[in-house]
Amino acid sequence: MFSKILIANRGEVALRIIRACKEMGIRTVAVYSEADASSLHVRYADEAICIGAPPSSESYLNVPSIISAAEITDVEAIHPGYGFLAEDAHFAEICESCQIKFIGPPPVVMRLMGDKMAAKETARKAGVPVVPGSTAVVNAKEDALKIAKRIKYPVIIKASAGGGGKGMRICHNDVRLVGAFLTAQREAEAAFGNADVYIERYVEKPRHIEFQILGDSHGHIVHLGERDCTVQRRHQKLIEETPSPSINGKQRKRMGELAVKLAKSVNYSNAGTIEFLMDQDDEFYFMEMNTRIQVEHPVTEMITGVD
Repeated sequence: MFSKILIANRGEVALRIIRACKEMGIRTVAVYSEADASSLHVRYADEAICIGAPPSSESYLNVPSIISAAEITDVEAIHPGYGFLAEDAHFAEICESCQIKFIGPPPVVMRLMGDKMAAKETARKAGVPVVPGSTAVVNAKEDALKIAKRIKYPVIIKASAGGGGKGMRICHNDVRLVGAFLTAQREAEAAFGNADVYIERYVEKPRHIEFQILGDSHGHIVHLGERDCTVQRRHQKLIEETPSPSINGKQRKRMGELAVKLAKSVNYSNAGTIEFLMDQDDEFYFMEMNTRIQVEHPVTEMITGVD
């Protein structure tokens, strides 16, 4: 058990972490930008330190300032919350090198499951169904055309390091594919600093089901049921619902078992989410894993009563 932790975030998630820490008798250190000096998380934490100017690049993404604040206040751990540095494996490694516990999965797991192509291959090896598509990064439009011919149209091009719907293009024919492939690469490079893309069969009118995972450092992993996030706009989730009205008990059991199996195969620890797509024939496929707590985690908390 920690006696004091630093929260490298702001807003709702920082307040939730502070509340949990107070219930557990753990002291908290808030960090804040100059613009957030009067924010609630600053007022409710036991200690607070300013880490920079209002732009997040100069404060909440300013790793040297955050580590300095952690060392000055003599904390044992840093909780990243969600967003900002929550899925930054390099930041987690820096914490470890400074003998500060990063509250999240190990950096090697963050890197593995944060790369969508590597995560798909990991799922395939673990016996979890994946959407048919390329088995490696696709670098040339000629290769893209060959893959599309093999898996059949429509196909979707995705950024390997992507998220939030960026670097994605749906194609229904060869002509569209060539232009979309180059556009997706440019978008991926601009948004994520990584132009790698891969290709999958496009699942039309899918249901989007995600399972909440919790793992400790002793190899014990459980799931807390699913959230249905099918209702989206531009690949951004609008509504989260649990239990899902789209799956039955048998499907729920199988998907949950496979989610836990995949998490165990990479020695996952802490909170995470494993996402599946289900097609119109009720076949489901692993899509990606979020190696952090998600914004929508309170939906699961309301049903399970688990904090």
